[in-house]
Amino acid sequence: MTFVVAENCIKCKHTDCVEVCPVDCFYEGPNMLVIHPDECIDCALCEPECPANAIFSEDELPDDQQEFLELNARLADTWPNITEKKDAPDDAEEWDGKPNKRELLEE
Repeated sequence: MTFVVAENCIKCKHTDCVEVCPVDCFYEGPNMLVIHPDECIDCALCEPECPANAIFSEDELPDDQQEFLELNARLADTWPNITEKKDAPDDAEEWDGKPNKRELLEE
């Protein structure tokens, strides 16, 4: 099983989760993070660290977020690895919780 970064990360992109990951399985895109499913060890340390509540265990991923399982796997193969916390975008709080952000994902 793996953890999955879901839609609410888009345009929020907090990186608190990156600092606690013992296997460095986070990858950074222009406006979202993803988790590499083959590297995730299911330790669950990242989930409570996400201020946007955008990380789910694979078996708790909401039905309307299922496409993010494949997106995480695909994008983790192309985006660079991130291992240190960075500042969130200035407007991250404005985007937190907004619905239908999928179309805003920059790949």
